[in-house]
Amino acid sequence: MRIAIFHNLPSGGAKRSLYEWTCRLANDHEIDVYSLQTADHTFCDIRPFVSQYKVYEFASRSLFKSPFGRLNQLQRWRELDDLERLNRRIARQINLGGYDVLFANTCKFTFIPSLLQHVRIPSVYYLHEPFGPGFVRKIDRPYNAKKRWRGKLDSLDPLIWLYRHRLASIQARSVRGTTRLLANSHFTGECIQTEFGVDAGICPLGVDLNGFRPMDSAEHNGYIISVGEMSPRKGFDFVVESLGNIPANQRPALKLVCNVVNEDELEYVRELAEQHGVKLDVLVGLGVDSIRRLYNRARLCVYAPIMEPFGLVPLEAMACGIPVIGVREGGVQESVIHEQTGLLVERDSQRFGTAIQYMLSNPDLAMSYGRNGREHVIKNWTWERSVSILGFHLAECAGLNG
Repeated sequence: MRIAIFHNLPSGGAKRSLYEWTCRLANDHEIDVYSLQTADHTFCDIRPFVSQYKVYEFASRSLFKSPFGRLNQLQRWRELDDLERLNRRIARQINLGGYDVLFANTCKFTFIPSLLQHVRIPSVYYLHEPFGPGFVRKIDRPYNAKKRWRGKLDSLDPLIWLYRHRLASIQARSVRGTTRLLANSHFTGECIQTEFGVDAGICPLGVDLNGFRPMDSAEHNGYIISVGEMSPRKGFDFVVESLGNIPANQRPALKLVCNVVNEDELEYVRELAEQHGVKLDVLVGLGVDSIRRLYNRARLCVYAPIMEPFGLVPLEAMACGIPVIGVREGGVQESVIHEQTGLLVERDSQRFGTAIQYMLSNPDLAMSYGRNGREHVIKNWTWERSVSILGFHLAECAGLNG
């Protein structure tokens, strides 16, 4: 096939997924990539695997400072218009490229790229997470006190309504213009069905079994680990509070591995750790080798993001042979098998802390769960399986499976 790929992705799990798919698809297909200047092109760089890599200039409009900050929503509304014109231009070039299918990924401004309304070839859009007005994570923080007052004003601001209405309209039209939606989990698919009334197929993600693997020489260092961006939605505060419920003489140290850091959230989590007597170490910007060593030396992995669409972290931990304790919600419950590869617990800090304490006090059980997790990943969560399913959907949309 001749495949056009579009993305406007930052660093993170979605870009890593695109890298794993692209390097494998490129073995059998010709691939051109269309992207924006605002994407992260160096993280999990896919340029070596493609024939052409076209980057289009795009800059966000300048925002006003106080006391004219209310006009920024008008700037963002105009920015959507700028983006729409650029997407039309990219779609025209894709239409003239002789491609069999377009494989579209997230746009950091609109989630689903608006070029899907304008391409005239079969298209597949991958749902790395749900989106739309109905999917909102509301997470309160003390450092957002001023924003609560702002929120009341926002509800009366016609410019905010104008921006949100336009964004929702773009998303709805783009969903309708897409030949096929693929989701990373049943949870994500169900959210999109509820939001837009459109079904999505499931294309599971995978894990790099060479990058994430057990290390025979690794010795457990007594800490537990969690991985993800330092932001409210990742639930690190919940993990700290859960650890605070464990007696001090049994409480493990916590290592957080972050690719991106919200400084306000970091300060908030550090203060919580001090209040609850949790020894906290935050590590930023580590490579795969360093993360693998940290997984292998950890007693277990804890994972508590809020309504996580899927989450690669449990797969990475299981691939390294350590058990996972996760919150029973979102896509996490689709990868962690309760009482086989780890434990799934309701979002209750007392119960979550008890689960951590139980696992730490039963090392033989933890070791058994770790072995089961590695086998589970090898059987069900390889990138080879993922790209095989993705390739089938791309070919079917292109009319090449018959």
